[in-house]
Amino acid sequence: MNLVHRRRLQLVGLLLSTLGWILTGTCNYLPDWKNLNLDLNELELWTMGLWQTCIVQDVGGTQCKDFDSFLALPLEFRISRILVSSSNGLGFLSLVISSLGLDCLMMENTEQKLKKQLLLLGGILLWVSGVLVLVPVSWVAHNIIQEFWDEEIPEIVPRWEIGDALFSGWFGGFFVILGGSLLLSTVFLSSEHQLPEHSHLFLQRAYEHTEQQ
Repeated sequence: MNLVHRRRLQLVGLLLSTLGWILTGTCNYLPDWKNLNLDLNELELWTMGLWQTCIVQDVGGTQCKDFDSFLALPLEFRISRILVSSSNGLGFLSLVISSLGLDCLMMENTEQKLKKQLLLLGGILLWVSGVLVLVPVSWVAHNIIQEFWDEEIPEIVPRWEIGDALFSGWFGGFFVILGGSLLLSTVFLSSEHQLPEHSHLFLQRAYEHTEQQ
């Protein structure tokens, strides 16, 4: 792969990963993982996130309250809080490691191997970070859909619906994995092109040696 194209691909991958990391961080703190509309009062919207629950009123604004206890949360929200928070921390570490392995950073030739190792490690960690977001987001969405269409629940009972935070998590996890894949592709493609280059150099030296004899 051409050095210029590889640098551009690395920058695109890093930008996509950064965008995905921002979206996953937004997903972590947005209080609308699921929404609830009450038929008795259509002017109020109940929302629930990983850290707090809110009541959105058309007239009185928004009132939020943090959860008093971690153990009081539903099981999927407890695990989601751990996984998404871990993903945010791991995603930040991955971005730092990947940025140190970019070709646009001038380093000595002896350190080029280290840069590829950093880029490889950063890309793998980005994949893990994206999966850590997609799993809990999809799990919560699955539970919401199941409860929404559960025929055993009376129709009078209000049903929770999917909130905007879940879409932020889906897009964020997808962008993180896509950015990590682009970074990994630059490592593998550059490694594949190194073998023909060394083979050509070996043949050239062998040809010069035969001429000298």
